[in-house]
Amino acid sequence: MDRIGVGVLGATGLVGSRIVRLLRGHPWFAVRAVSGSSRTVGKRYGDVLRDDTGIGEDALDLTVVASDPRNFDTPIILSALQAEEAESLELEFARAGHAVVSNAKSYRMAADVPLLLPEINWQHTSLIKTQQEKRGWSGLIACTPNCSTSHLVLVLAPISNEFALNAVLVTTMQAISGAGYDGVSALSITDNVIPHIGGEEEKIEAETLKILGREPAHERGSLRISATTTRVPVIDGHFESVSVEMEYPITAEEIIAAWQDWRPLERLELPTAPPQPVIYRSEPDRPQPRLDRDAGGGMSTSVGRLRKCSVLDWKFVLLGHNLVRGAAGNVILIAELLKAQGYVSG
Repeated sequence: MDRIGVGVLGATGLVGSRIVRLLRGHPWFAVRAVSGSSRTVGKRYGDVLRDDTGIGEDALDLTVVASDPRNFDTPIILSALQAEEAESLELEFARAGHAVVSNAKSYRMAADVPLLLPEINWQHTSLIKTQQEKRGWSGLIACTPNCSTSHLVLVLAPISNEFALNAVLVTTMQAISGAGYDGVSALSITDNVIPHIGGEEEKIEAETLKILGREPAHERGSLRISATTTRVPVIDGHFESVSVEMEYPITAEEIIAAWQDWRPLERLELPTAPPQPVIYRSEPDRPQPRLDRDAGGGMSTSVGRLRKCSVLDWKFVLLGHNLVRGAAGNVILIAELLKAQGYVSG
């Protein structure tokens, strides 16, 4: 079939270039336009990238354009813009009729914008009709969650669906790539742990409730979440230590089975969806960033060290690729979901 044209905003950054890289050879989509900063506009895309590894020649030969709807005739816009730019520009693209899938935080918590992890809350795309009626546009905005939220909720959802969660305590150890090329200096992070990432704790706590809501944009009942976020000297792969309190007793075997048996997107056959979204590792020293961040092509979350918790009920660790499932890969998966549900066409 003819592939649907995709435009990538902020295509020269870590997330934007990863989106372009992941779309190489995609069966449904083809990158037709890329935008960058004023410094890069008018230049060959391949000439302004810090790393062009794995990016197809067709994309490398594109000319970088400004982030203006008049420069894009693609039905789908995948946005890797920073929040400051995204807040105004993504609205312009939606008004112009584009389906915008955003990695920015700007509209994640808007009541009429779906915040999507397709395995968990594909039905929240029903918000799009409300959004279009309310805002008077034919386009749309859908968002992907924060990178740490994504992996946490992928692991919580199977046990939350089968059983009932009362409380979640999470501490993240986040990779330096999550801050972008210029986010953390080598002198700051080497031989160090930074115990604060601005806005991250609030994002995890609020976004988790929105994603797990039974109805679009509804919070998840009385679930309580407390997050602590840190930056560690790992290049890729966010690691999280989690404790959970259940509403009633549950065994380790039941939790593991819930993770291993959970394959909610099989019927949709979305190209980027991993065969197994959550992978349980029984080894006492797994998962590890260097060994497990690319599980499922970077789209799966690995979980291990499940054991009883003497304060809450159960505790475990999890790991996922922050640039793939935590950002670029989930943006693409959302676009695939929108196509499968009929919200975008070629």
